[in-house]
Amino acid sequence: MTDTIDQKLIQPFGNLELIAKQVVEGFITGLHKSPFHGFSVEFSEHRQYNTGESTRHVDWKLYGRTDKLFVKRFEEETNLRCQIIIDNSSSMYYPVNKLLDIEHPNKITFSVYAAASLIYLLRQQRDAVGLNIFSDTIELQTPARSNSSHQKMLYYHLEKMLAAYDESAPKKTSAAEALHLIAENIHKRSLVVIFSDMMESNANTDELFSALQHLKYNKHEVILFHVSDKGKELDFNFENRPYKFVDMENGQEIKLNPTQVKEAYTEAVQKFHNQLKLRCGQYHIDLIEADINEGFYQVLLAYLIKREKMM
Repeated sequence: MTDTIDQKLIQPFGNLELIAKQVVEGFITGLHKSPFHGFSVEFSEHRQYNTGESTRHVDWKLYGRTDKLFVKRFEEETNLRCQIIIDNSSSMYYPVNKLLDIEHPNKITFSVYAAASLIYLLRQQRDAVGLNIFSDTIELQTPARSNSSHQKMLYYHLEKMLAAYDESAPKKTSAAEALHLIAENIHKRSLVVIFSDMMESNANTDELFSALQHLKYNKHEVILFHVSDKGKELDFNFENRPYKFVDMENGQEIKLNPTQVKEAYTEAVQKFHNQLKLRCGQYHIDLIEADINEGFYQVLLAYLIKREKMM
């Protein structure tokens, strides 16, 4: 499956909900042609009547046609609660490009479009969704709801994140602290979806892993999308010439030829990645490597697989 988007259709509007709709509809069309076509992506406006409950909301017209009792499903009646968490620290704005759109995303743009597509899909399935945004502080935290006005509010907050990177006001990452606080504030069992490059400012990996464990301790199901520009950030594929590398969260600069440090860099990155995989495996957290150059279907498919297991 591919997720090529017709830019001529969506660029004049710049509407996140419209883009999300096109991404999801393209994904579902591809899904029906793939080995995964068995996934259910739509739900009825009714549910079966359970013996003993009030008949107040029974759809009697439907009963007259089917001779079966069904209850009208209301906005607050959802199949699943989902909390989406997005890392909005400065490192998520890599790479810094003048042209940032759905076809040329940086990490934050990728995360926003992916989250918007998930929200649209969740709404189609009558699931409740909340949004959490953090950097060195928690910038936003909402409850999980399924009504349309709540969904539009989430799109509004996501659209604000698509602004260009402001290098004059860098934001560090306090992922461990933020995830601990978010875990404390999600009171009902939920599917927690995290978009982060997992670059913790203080490099305290034990605290970071402890925060992930906290989410599981509270009985949530967790998907961690490890967002990266794989070619540059993980494989360190740069040309053999001098570069100036800038830390986006503290402004520190270093000038060097990438070949001088590539072996040590990739070894350190691999070591952290192995730790992350090990801990996520221990905590039964789904770890998905989300390369920003590979499109959004990797996110939507991982969500559907997880949802299918939970329902």
